[in-house]
Amino acid sequence: MHIGRQRQKCKRDSGWDVIGTVRGDRRTGLHDLADASDGRVTVESLDMTRPEEIAALRERLAERTLDLLFVNAGIARGDIPVGEVPTEMFVEVMVTNALSPMRVVESFRSLVTPTGTIGVMSSRQGSLSLNTLGGQDVYRASKSALNQLMRSYAARYADAAHTLLLMCPGHVRTELGGPGAPLTIDQSIPGVADTIDRHSGEPGLKYLNHQDQTVPW
Repeated sequence: MHIGRQRQKCKRDSGWDVIGTVRGDRRTGLHDLADASDGRVTVESLDMTRPEEIAALRERLAERTLDLLFVNAGIARGDIPVGEVPTEMFVEVMVTNALSPMRVVESFRSLVTPTGTIGVMSSRQGSLSLNTLGGQDVYRASKSALNQLMRSYAARYADAAHTLLLMCPGHVRTELGGPGAPLTIDQSIPGVADTIDRHSGEPGLKYLNHQDQTVPW
């Protein structure tokens, strides 16, 4: 999860104080970034599948005001037909990819400024209408569930002025996306950041990709 606090309106690389989270106490690239950021990036520990850790981080940040809350969670456990998926695996993917991000959104929404942005990392594979080939059954289902939960959230808080974004980064060369993915992180994430910035101040829910194109539900 990444929590941004805006210092001034500007593009990437300047103007933002960022709080990023990692699971456990292992050293990551985010720590290296924080060390080189002159205090503009700080790192917190959070396993968002543990409600007690969400509550603890919310308490630690209780005095902060956020312009952007962005929640990123995703695991896949192989391309297995749904009838062969063990119950424990199905539950793990659903809890990680759908339930836990929404718990974070619900917990931290009161810290976001009235016209701020709440974004969640979704996927093109969460689209029902674009699923013409099948495969990755449980991962697809988890991202579709996330999208549905965000629609329910948007309806429940329809009077709020928050910008709500479901973001699709594309098929990216990460541990999740695999080494054969067509996009590098440097090709995807700047587009995600620009798209989030471009829609700042626009109330309501949008489902967009890293090229600022609407993804069909």
